Formats: sequence, C-alpha cells, structure tokens
Amino acid sequence: MENRVEDAAAVTRARDGDLDAYEVLVARYTVPAHRAATLLGAGADADDVVQEAFVKAYRQLGRYRGESGFRPWLLAIVANETRNLHRSRKRRDGLVLRAAAGEQPDPVAPDPADTVLADERRQHLVDQLRLLDVRDREVLVCRFLLDLSEAETAVTLGLPKGTVKSRTSRALTKLRSRMREEVHGA
Repeated sequence: MENRVEDAAAVTRARDGDLDAYEVLVARYTVPAHRAATLLGAGADADDVVQEAFVKAYRQLGRYRGESGFRPWLLAIVANETRNLHRSRKRRDGLVLRAAAGEQPDPVAPDPADTVLADERRQHLVDQLRLLDVRDREVLVCRFLLDLSEAETAVTLGLPKGTVKSRTSRALTKLRSRMREEVHGA
C-alpha cells in the first residue's frame, strides 16, 4: 500500500511537469515491466516494448485515474505494446517466454545438479506454456509468473475480474492435463 501512495504522489508531481517524479516511477517499475514484456513474448524486443510503454504512460498520465494502482496500469500498457509488437511481426506462433532469472541471488550456491534439474523443469514448464493459446498463456503469465492479483490481471489484460478467474482455472486445467499426458505418455 505504501508504494501505491508514493506512486500516486509521483504521478501527481509528474502531471505537473516534474520529470524527476516520473523518473522515480520508471526506476521502480522498469524491472517488472521488462519481465512482463519478456514473459508475454516480446523476447529480444522487450527493451523497446518497455521504453515505448513508459513513453506512452507519460503521455497518458492525464488519463490515469489511480483506481488499481500505477503498476497494473503500466503493465496493461506493456501488454498492449507487446500485442502491437506481435501484430507488426505478423506472427503469433513461437512466442518466447523466458523467466527473468537471477532477480534475487541466493547467498548459498546450490548444487550444480539441482540447478540443472531446476532449469530443465523451468524450461519444460515454459515450453508447455508456449503450447497454450495466447489468451490462456497471458492470464497464467500475469497471475503466476508476474504474481499479479486477479484484479491487477484484469486491469493488465483489459478483462473483467470474473473472466480472469474462469480463464485462469481453465488454463491451469489445460496446463495440468498437458503435463500429465506427457508424464504418462498418453
């Protein structure tokens, strides 16, 4: 909640022309915005998507109402910019979903074998996510990889909260089914 109050104050100052206040928001949300762009499929173009999203967010500060907080509002812009990227590429297949690794370094070095197994499991999960349709993939990325609430996911994807809830449930069922079929060889 503290960030939300600080964000609201920074937005108010930025609307009044204080670029330093907007820089605070950019510094605070660049990593989550980049992670969202990457997980939603921007791949190597994630930096460009994030930069464009921050430019658009700045230009649209007058429209920002603050009901859901700055983070989900910004991530909605990132999601839209990522969709625009896909449209401009004219391909929707092969979306790249790479979890941003190494955000929180572990002070104790893990066993290399455990690291390899964890990387393989993570890659397997990403591969299975990639096979889901775009709508299912987007809701799971927002809810579980970006750790957004249902309300934040609804704002980010421009959906009603109930749709997020039902789509999340169906997408998880599909993902679990895919994972079971692969394990059991069905």
